[in-house]
Amino acid sequence: MNFAIPLKGHIENKKLSTVYMLKIIVKDGENIERALKRYKRKHRNIKVMQNLRDGQFFTKPSVKRRREVQKAAYIQNLRDQEDI
Repeated sequence: MNFAIPLKGHIENKKLSTVYMLKIIVKDGENIERALKRYKRKHRNIKVMQNLRDGQFFTKPSVKRRREVQKAAYIQNLRDQEDI
């Protein structure tokens, strides 16, 4: 049994809308709750909602770069604390 769930993302200020298609293959005898869990994980991993939120407003390249550096420093700090 195959489930293909279309997710349509529309951003008001942009003319183009993006269509994401997630395919969840439910095997015979598999619990529907398990399939839903896999769907939710895929949805989270492809960052559909994050991309929609990020595209609503313009972010300057310098701000994007600063956030990436801050995130990298935060992750490095966490890894350094694990080693201690």
